[in-house]
Amino acid sequence: MREASPTSSDWERELPDLMVRYQQADARAVARLIELLSPRLLRSFGATRATRHEAEDLLQDCWIRIHRSRHTYRAPEPVLPWVFAIARHTRLDGYRRTRRRDAREVSMAVIPERSAPAASDPDADGRALRLLAALPDSQRDVIVMLKVTGMSLEDVARATGSTIGAVKQKAHRAYTRLREILGREKA
Repeated sequence: MREASPTSSDWERELPDLMVRYQQADARAVARLIELLSPRLLRSFGATRATRHEAEDLLQDCWIRIHRSRHTYRAPEPVLPWVFAIARHTRLDGYRRTRRRDAREVSMAVIPERSAPAASDPDADGRALRLLAALPDSQRDVIVMLKVTGMSLEDVARATGSTIGAVKQKAHRAYTRLREILGREKA
């Protein structure tokens, strides 16, 4: 008989201990952190304009950065804001790298199609990604952290280096913008 999956608060409470053990070079702690955080980070990277391949590259780059800066984590602080701050910088650097690369590339006569996201309902996922892509980066970051990864307002504020009020304001503006877009689509 299988055990019920742990609630998000259970795995979140496990993270600080895992980070401390990771700092002490415990291989099992590293494996468990990767198991817990990688799906959430991948969803976060995939919620931007990135293809699946680009999101996976960003995930690997993010884990390299986490590894290099693991000594900066201070127990018993929450781990998610620390990780998502690194992820945010990883995504921004990836965006800048892509822009530099695109500026040097030559246009092709036939543009290859982008790979579709792997999901049970590709139309819904494509629509959700299109809606998120319409938001400014700061609002998209907040929505992804709050709704895709399930972070608290406090954790999002720490990850973005802003206040809880600023996070609420960005989320409100994002919701308003999404309602406007959806209203135009229905009309």
